[in-house]
Amino acid sequence: MPGDFSRGARGVGGGSLPRVSGKDGMKPPVESVDRALVMVLLLADAGPQGLSLTDLAAQMQLTKGSVHRVLSALRFRGFASQDVVSGRYVLGAAAAQVGAALLSADRLVSVLRPVLTAVCREVGELVHVGVVEGTSVVYVDKVEPERAVRVFSAVGARVPAARTAMGRAMIAALPVEERHVGVYAQAAGYDGVQVAWEAVRAARACGFASEVEENEAGISCVAVPVMRGGVPVAAVSVTAPSVRFDDVRRAEVGVLLRSVVGDGVSAPLSVGL
Repeated sequence: MPGDFSRGARGVGGGSLPRVSGKDGMKPPVESVDRALVMVLLLADAGPQGLSLTDLAAQMQLTKGSVHRVLSALRFRGFASQDVVSGRYVLGAAAAQVGAALLSADRLVSVLRPVLTAVCREVGELVHVGVVEGTSVVYVDKVEPERAVRVFSAVGARVPAARTAMGRAMIAALPVEERHVGVYAQAAGYDGVQVAWEAVRAARACGFASEVEENEAGISCVAVPVMRGGVPVAAVSVTAPSVRFDDVRRAEVGVLLRSVVGDGVSAPLSVGL
């Protein structure tokens, strides 16, 4: 199933979207713009079934006339459309264009950089973000800790996905079965699928993927996938010397990694597993 990581990334996944209230109860600086943005989020959250004018008015606590004016502006720019049969409103194609731009490789790096920084600050170890290309993981960004003894790595490095915690996290986040893992196992040089499949099962069981000195002697990693619409689009990992990354510490960091990444990303992105 190589390549499935980029297919099917549609819809809005990963938790509820903001509704009418602003951040910390603050009043929006430009109310008309805020109404339009909230309406886009509501339509995104509603999915393909959309929302009626009455639904939108109720959720936004506005009159139907006010909602209709905002919808007219959104439809004019392609951020909303109306089903000719049901009359319900759905997210428009312009929103999909924005989402695609957001999740390009370059944009993913900038979107996830604050998350990497937050994880690095919490755990004091090297943090990576990677994406899958075929049967390999490509390291696209990293944040290094300020400590005397640390791991060094190169952005742009390409490693068999089944041998890395990031690759295992993304494979495990897909609806794959044992028979699907063979191509990844072969690319990683494994004799059979058992090692790769057990790594996938372990990741699903504990909520994060691990790798202990399989990719590099003396180095261990944990990772979680970053999802969009139920599809893994990237993974974030913590890498450390094995001498300070035993089973207990990896478990601690794995749980912390899920928490920090989950808090740090926002819809349409979410943490997986």
